[in-house]
Order: sequence, then structure tokens, then C-alpha cells
Amino acid sequence: MSHQSFFASVERNFDKAAQHTGLPQGLLEQIKVCNAVYQIKFPVKIGDEYHVIEAYRVQHSHHRLPTKGGIRYALSVNQDEVMALAALMTYKCAIVDVPFGGAKGGVKINPRAYSEFELEKITRRYTTELIRKNFIGPGIDVPAPDYGTGAREMAWIVDTYQTFKHGDIDSAGCVTGKPVSQNGIRGRAEATGRGVFYGLREVCSFKEDMAKVGLEPGIEGKTMVIQGLGNVGYHTARISINEGGVKLIGVAEYEGAIVKEDGIDIEALMTHRRETGSILDFPGAKNLPKREDALELECDILVPAALENQIHAGNASRIKAKIIGEAANGPVTADAEDTLLKKGIIIVPDMYINAGGVTVSYFEWLKNLSHMRFGRMEKRFNANTYENLVSTVERLTGKVIGPKERSVLTRGADEIDLVNSGLEETMIEAYRQIRDVYISYDKITDLRTAAFVSALNKISSDYMALGIFP
Repeated sequence: MSHQSFFASVERNFDKAAQHTGLPQGLLEQIKVCNAVYQIKFPVKIGDEYHVIEAYRVQHSHHRLPTKGGIRYALSVNQDEVMALAALMTYKCAIVDVPFGGAKGGVKINPRAYSEFELEKITRRYTTELIRKNFIGPGIDVPAPDYGTGAREMAWIVDTYQTFKHGDIDSAGCVTGKPVSQNGIRGRAEATGRGVFYGLREVCSFKEDMAKVGLEPGIEGKTMVIQGLGNVGYHTARISINEGGVKLIGVAEYEGAIVKEDGIDIEALMTHRRETGSILDFPGAKNLPKREDALELECDILVPAALENQIHAGNASRIKAKIIGEAANGPVTADAEDTLLKKGIIIVPDMYINAGGVTVSYFEWLKNLSHMRFGRMEKRFNANTYENLVSTVERLTGKVIGPKERSVLTRGADEIDLVNSGLEETMIEAYRQIRDVYISYDKITDLRTAAFVSALNKISSDYMALGIFP
């Protein structure tokens, strides 16, 4: 297995793409480096003891403000990892045309080792440290959930921020991924998984691309294996099955992996795991010897939705999937990617395919700054307009539409409808931009490089517009 650092792997991919851009070396160097790295160590009283907590916040690029990126709680957190994730956020935001610079945060703890009260103390103290150094704010740096955090932690963060910034009318926009009741937005919880589905569906829609890997166009009926049943993996599976007609045949989680060739009922599997504490011994499925074995199953689409570096030089040669959708950040190492590309596998890069979370976070931020939920102004107007249209058609044709059909035809869009519509448009348009680069640059042979080039072209335009580079 390669021991190359995560940040070095990101830089290697950057360098691979940079040579295709023709941009000045100084500009490329400015885009590449992390602009600000904040390393924190602070004490928190846990029971009768004081624990010194190690934490980070990295702002990778200030070409646009605020910067944006999640906060993860994990023992694996280190500066290299947070820098890499911040860099990926910069490129991710550019790819999907979200006007933020990239950032990331990390707290080096195992959240399972602390009570809810203790986690709240750690979160609030971490937020206080960010406020002290001006590393958080709706126009400065806007965190979000990541591995080990969720809406609960975001609610603690915004409450702490508002305590210090009393009277700031835009204070709710200091963080996204909040509970809906705390100025959050509907659809944020499943946004990343839904974005993965929209992205994979778009990838599978091009007949000539699918022919290269021996598949028919369209996502319906394709077999899928998912590693990780957290928020992203679960929603990717659920939406791919229910809305895309995908057959889920394999799942890997912390405790092991299973395979079921005739398809896994994701809701039944989640119920089984809640009741038994494990996905193993799921009725009708076969347990695999090792959890990593799921990655090597024969399938159309493999979705690694856990942590980074899961597909590496040691197992890349055994991967049999036709398409890999990087729902996690950095699940394929740079060394492994070379092997996979030689095998003709389509790798849909993380900084595109998992951008649903930051896209809907952007919508939440806009909602917070506008102080109004989406759909409030136009929903009833649209519903009344559609009702008048249906009534006119009935009058002119002498036909009567049934109540069920009438309800579908005349409803106005709720917030969730508008969020999903915006996310769908974003993922489709972003992939088409990446694919255009992939097709138009003769020497680009993979989607990751195309995605990087697409991002670099947009970021360089921002820097040039600022007058920093001629």
C-alpha cells in the first residue's frame, strides 16, 4: 500500500492537470497552496480530568469568500488530511459553480468515546477558538458537517457564534447543515447521496461512454456495490434503488461485508443492522471473509462512501467494477488510479460526485442571508396558475381530470422540490462541463484531470478578475 500522504496525492493530481492549462506558474502555485492553517490545542474538562484536544481549521483558497468546508471528528484527523480536504473543497466548489473558497476543519477525537454533554463542550470550545481568530462567520468561513458530525453539532456551533456575535442578523449563515428548525434547509441530510445518484445517472446517460466499458446507456438495472452505510452511502443506495432502478448487490461496513446477487433491500438491511448491530448474517445474503472483499466484487458501479485511501496499489488490480463513483473524499490513491485507468475503469472523481452536500449548503447559506425559505413567495401563485390552466383545459375539452391527477398537476413547489431541482441541475451541468474538457483536450485521458482543469480555469479567472495576476 502506498504511503504517500493524502495532501501529496491531491497535489500530484493538481500537477497532472496543471500542465494542460497553460496558466502562469505563479498563478498555479497560488491556487495550489493552503492560504491559512490554524492548529489548535485546548483543554476541556471531562469528568474529573482535563483532556487536551487537538484541532484544525484550514482555509485553502481566498479567491472567493466565504471559504467553505466541513468539520470532521475522528482520531485519524491530522494537519495533512485537513489540508488535503480543504484543497479538494476549493476545486469542488469551482466545479459546481458554488461561489466559495475551500476550507476544512478537524477535531482529533473519537466521538463515540464521549457523552453528548462532553461532545457539546468540545464543540462549543472549538467554535470559540475559531471565533477568536476570525476563522468563522457568514462572510468569512462557513463550516458544515463531515465524518463524525451532524446537524446537532452545527446547532451547537451556530448557538455559540450567536452568543459572541449578538445582533448579527446574518449569524445563522455562519454554518450550514443545521436542523431545519434551526434555520437549516430541507433536503440537506440526503444532499450528498442524492448528488451521487444524479451524477452517476448523468455519467451513464452517454451511449458512447458506456459502450467503452461494455454497458448499455442508462442507470436502470445496473448493479451497485457500496462501501459505507453512513449518511452518504445510505442515501445513495436508497435513491439509486427507488428512483434509478439500480440493483444493490453488495455492502461493506465497519463490521464486515455481504453480497446478495438478486438485490439487497436497503431498508430491510438498515433494520437488520439496528436490531443486531451488524450487517452480517442478513437473510439471503452471504458474508464475505473480509470487509475489503466487497470492493473486489464484480459489479457495474462501485461506490466507496467511507474514508480515503480505500482503493490503493495493493488492491487496485483486483477491482472489477466498470464505474467507480468516489462518494467519499479521496477513496482512490494516485497510485491505484493509474492501475484502474489502464483497466479502462471510469473513475468519477470525488470533487465532482460528492459535491451535492456543498451545493445544498450553498442553498442553505442563501436562505439564511435572505431570511426566507424557498418557495414561500411563489408556491401558492404557481399552484393557482396551474389550477386555472387545468380548469381551462377541462372547460374547453369537456373532460374532467381525476382528483389524484389534479393534485399532481396543480401543486406548487415546496422547498424540498426546489432544492432537489437546483441540485439536479447543478450535477448535470457540472458533469457536462467536465466531459466537454475531457473530450476537447486530446492529452487528457481521465475525468479527474478534466475536473481539475475545469476547476483551475474557473479559479484562475477569479484571480485575474481581482487584478492579482495579469
